[in-house]
Amino acid sequence: MTYEEIRKQAKENLDPTKCSACPVCNGIACRGRMPGPAARGTASSFTRNLEALEKIKLNIDTLYEAGTPDTSFDFFGRRLSLPVMCGPIGGVKASFGAHYEDDETYTMDLLKGCLDAGTLAFTGDAPVPTVYTAPMKAVKTWGNGIPTFKPRNLEDAKWRIAMAEENGAAAIAMDIDCIGLPPLRNLDPPVKAQTVEELAAMIALTDKPVIIKGILNPKTARKAVQAGAKAIVVSTHSGRVIDQLPAAAEVLPAIKAEVGDEVKVFADGGVRSGLDVFKYLALGADAVLIGRPYVQAVYGGGAEGAKVYTDFIRADLVNAMYMTGALKLSDITRDMILVP
Repeated sequence: MTYEEIRKQAKENLDPTKCSACPVCNGIACRGRMPGPAARGTASSFTRNLEALEKIKLNIDTLYEAGTPDTSFDFFGRRLSLPVMCGPIGGVKASFGAHYEDDETYTMDLLKGCLDAGTLAFTGDAPVPTVYTAPMKAVKTWGNGIPTFKPRNLEDAKWRIAMAEENGAAAIAMDIDCIGLPPLRNLDPPVKAQTVEELAAMIALTDKPVIIKGILNPKTARKAVQAGAKAIVVSTHSGRVIDQLPAAAEVLPAIKAEVGDEVKVFADGGVRSGLDVFKYLALGADAVLIGRPYVQAVYGGGAEGAKVYTDFIRADLVNAMYMTGALKLSDITRDMILVP
């Protein structure tokens, strides 16, 4: 299948009352759809990510010693084909339609496609425990999953981390900004804010790399480092947790300046092309996460859809590297973009 064929099929397979399969997923058409992929309020926390990336332009330079760009990326000793991973999304039937009956079958296709493309995928969590547990079969089968859970308390973290380890997770992630979703605060146990000490106790439960997702300022990044995180994700949670947030691209440079190379810094929000990946890397990210477009790719083409979409992003990134003289990821520097 071609990428265009996958997009066309996705439009037929997605529930139009939840996701309109827009040519560019920008959070406008789905605004207010809950459950679904919608952002909160005006959706500005979603749209600002795309707008901020669009304003950044490439500063091309085609006079250099020729070579072939290498997009490979080291993920804690595991070599990926590109610095792009699928971000965590759970509860796909409720949010995107019944083409996939459950998260297990969806994640089997997602992780298989990402594995074939040489990359990883985060898996999700939700109030219903099966949203976290169902993808574990795929994590164990394909070995390239990163289970992501919402911090509640230490006892809850123990069984989730143990399950991730038992199924061979590549890493483990926590999305700490999810306390912005009111229903999660009423669970038993409730999703809640964590002190540095509480977060450190959770991280200490495993020897696997722990990734803390949902960071938007240097102060929070520093706390995550103090707690023992091996990587952080600069993210607005796709605008789902609160309105009126800055774009990830706007705050990324300050966060990178704060933590330097102490941890890996990933960015999430508004990536719709390999050019967007390049821009985030130039701003200081080590890698990026992409969410909703992967859902559309899998709904449109299963495992093949995920692979074709990843290859599409990689080809676009390669072209940006050709046009700027970056022959490896470490060559991508701030002077290769123009930031207003």
